Amino acid sequence: MNLHYQVDGQGDAIVLIHGLFGSADNLGLMARSLKDKYKVISVDLRNHGRSPHSAHFTYREMAQDVLAVVDQLDIERFSLIGHSMGGKVAMAATELAAARINHLLVLDMAPVHYHVHRHQNVFNGLREVSRHTVSKRSDAEPLLAKHVLEPGVRQFLLKSFAKQDNGQFDWRFNVEGLIANYDTIMGWQDISPFTGKTLFIKGQNSEYILPEHRSAIGQQFPNAKAHLVANTGHWLHAEKPETVNRIILNFLLAAER
Repeated sequence: MNLHYQVDGQGDAIVLIHGLFGSADNLGLMARSLKDKYKVISVDLRNHGRSPHSAHFTYREMAQDVLAVVDQLDIERFSLIGHSMGGKVAMAATELAAARINHLLVLDMAPVHYHVHRHQNVFNGLREVSRHTVSKRSDAEPLLAKHVLEPGVRQFLLKSFAKQDNGQFDWRFNVEGLIANYDTIMGWQDISPFTGKTLFIKGQNSEYILPEHRSAIGQQFPNAKAHLVANTGHWLHAEKPETVNRIILNFLLAAER
């Protein structure tokens, strides 16, 4: 699985890992804030962006994909920053390459199995668009709006709606593959404790990191610190990019001293 990725800047390596339905472009503001001090590698996970599609979609496999990128770039040590599903990929990578990871930063995700289906309306909307022949992005939004009510969510999803080789527009991510693997995406298998420098950043209004998740975090990441971003939800890095980027830089620089 050869992931699509882009590299910006020079210095110690940091890998940025996007969440479900996303792509490397979603963390562009973060990459720009880091590239003056670091070499920033932004990846498209399998079944997303410009990376290949696959029926296999476990966190261990996605973590191996990311490690293959840093190996391809001949990078021995690196830091990982992951949002949402990408946070789980980053956490899974610690079990495969703990000694190589300088810092782990997880944006609004816990190392737990989530039992609430949060995306049925999104999947219904993606399938609605796929059922039609659409020649431009603007024609897809009213179809998507039949199921996805929030304009911001529609705009986020439509960033991955692009012209294909046949000239028609379609989703870059593997819609049916994501649906088939949804239980795996929401699931989690506990990993061996990672004792490296770790920061969990939570959106105050988000339900992805809750008090009942504290023990799971402590068991798997015993040295983890936490930071709450006020008045933000799950998309904290998009809602308050300057605040989140400052938290990330402060943690990286303090941990390096």
